[in-house]
Amino acid sequence: MLGRICHGIERYMPLVILAVSVACLVFPACGLWIGSSAVSILLGAVMFCMGMHLRPADFRILFTHPRGVLLGSVAQFTIMPLLGYALGKAFGLEPGLFAGVVLVGCCPGGTASNVITFLSKGDVALSVGMTTFNTLLAPVLTPLVAWLLLRTTVDVEPWGMLLSIGQVVILPITLGLLCGGYARRHPRLLETTPALSVLAITGIVACVVAHQADHLLHSGWLILLVVVLHNTGGFGAGFLLGRLLRLHPARVKALSVEIGMQNAGMATVLAQANFTQLALAPVPGAVFSIWHNFAGGMLASVLRRWRNDTAEKTETPQDSAES
Repeated sequence: MLGRICHGIERYMPLVILAVSVACLVFPACGLWIGSSAVSILLGAVMFCMGMHLRPADFRILFTHPRGVLLGSVAQFTIMPLLGYALGKAFGLEPGLFAGVVLVGCCPGGTASNVITFLSKGDVALSVGMTTFNTLLAPVLTPLVAWLLLRTTVDVEPWGMLLSIGQVVILPITLGLLCGGYARRHPRLLETTPALSVLAITGIVACVVAHQADHLLHSGWLILLVVVLHNTGGFGAGFLLGRLLRLHPARVKALSVEIGMQNAGMATVLAQANFTQLALAPVPGAVFSIWHNFAGGMLASVLRRWRNDTAEKTETPQDSAES
C-alpha cells in the first residue's frame, strides 16, 4: 500500500504541485503555516534524498564521458543565466523578479531532469552525470555568475550565497551519500525517497505561493510568461546545440532536458536567504517549479518519438560511447 501511494505521488508530481499551488493561491492560509525557515530544511531533504540515490557509477561518467559532461556544464551556466538576464531586461521586470529569474538561470539542473530524460528515452547516464557535476560546481559558479549579472541591479553577496548552497545542497547530498549504502540494503526505504522529495518540493512551492499570493494575483501572468519563455528557450537551445555538434539523438535529448530544467527549489531558497530586501525574488523559482514539470512531461512525449537508433552521420552510438 505504501509503495503504491509513493508511486502515485511520484507519477502525478505535476498535478500534486499544481493542485497545492492553486489552493495556496486562492486560500493562502493553506500554506502560511509553513515558515520561511522551513524552506531551507525542505530543500535539504530533497538533496539528501538525491544523495541517497547516487552511486560511484554516477561519478564514473565524469571520467569516461568528460566531453558530454563538460559541454552540459558550460551550456548550463551560460545559456540559462544569459537568457534569464535578457528576458528580465526585455520585459522590464522590477528588481525582485529580475533577480529571481536570473537566479533560476544560475542554478544547476534538478533531479527532475533525470526522470524526464528517462521518459524521453535519452541518455540517462549522461543526464545524471551532468546533474551531479553541475550541482558540485554550483557553490562556486552559481554565486559567481549571479554576481556578474546582477551586481549593477541589486546587492549580491557571493560568499553568503556560497554558504547557503553549502548548507542546503552540498552537506545534505554528502550525508545522503554516506547513508546510501544502508538505504540500498533496505529497498523499501529507498523507494519512498522520490515521493518524499515531491512532497518537500510541494511544501516549498506552497510556502512561497501562499506568502506571495497578492503579488502573484496582481502580476502572475507576466511572471508565468517569462518563466515559460525561459524554460522553453533552455529546451530549444540545448536541442539546437546538440544537433549543431552532431551528437547522437539520445545525448541531444539529455542535453536539451538538462539545460531547460533547473533546480528551482534551490533558486527559491537562495532568493529567500540572500535577497531579503526583495520580497518578490523567490517567486520566479516557485513558478518555475510548477511549470517546468508540466513542460518537461510534454517535451518527453515529443522526444520519445524521435528514434534513438537513428545514427548521426558523423557520430554513431558506438562513437558516442567512446568519446
